[in-house]
Amino acid sequence: MLVTKKAPDFTATTVLGNNEIVEDFNLYSNFGEKGTVLYFYPLDFTFVCPSEIIAFDHRLAEFSARGINVIGVSVDSQFSHFAWKNTPLNQGGIGQVKYPLVADLTKEIAKAYDVLLDGGVALRGSFLIDADGTIRHAVINDLPLGRNIDEMLRMIDAMLFTNEFGEVCPAGWHKGDEGMKANTEGVAEYLAKHSEAL
Repeated sequence: MLVTKKAPDFTATTVLGNNEIVEDFNLYSNFGEKGTVLYFYPLDFTFVCPSEIIAFDHRLAEFSARGINVIGVSVDSQFSHFAWKNTPLNQGGIGQVKYPLVADLTKEIAKAYDVLLDGGVALRGSFLIDADGTIRHAVINDLPLGRNIDEMLRMIDAMLFTNEFGEVCPAGWHKGDEGMKANTEGVAEYLAKHSEAL
């Protein structure tokens, strides 16, 4: 389990959002001001994956507004990433997504994050990494189950809230909701007000 631990660092060949291919893309050097979402997907030119990749891209401004960078990883080569980005959506491509796609041909990154299947592809793992490198949230889906990008945004809001105010976020918490003080009195106070809505 990686939550509460430092995210395994890596340097790998990557296709950047502008289509430039770089050989020395480093995770920690490419954190956002307040952290990073690192996510894994099984393979380029597959079925569920493009919907997720595009969904992350459509919400990129929301991630950026929160100070969070998005980085995708699969076991494909940089050339496959580049070709997929340059294939039109109506032909099964992903178009010009604006965040980096890392090539994990050695599968070492997927192994380090414990998402590598015996068959050699990564499960749909998503990791919310705080600005100091600590993994604060992780979710791993089986191959047929597409992830919810809006839930990751909610978890980012929760992380930023707890970082700023030192309170905890109860079930179903959304940005703008009341937090809970992390003590017996705080729990009692919160439940007295909100137990019916849980």
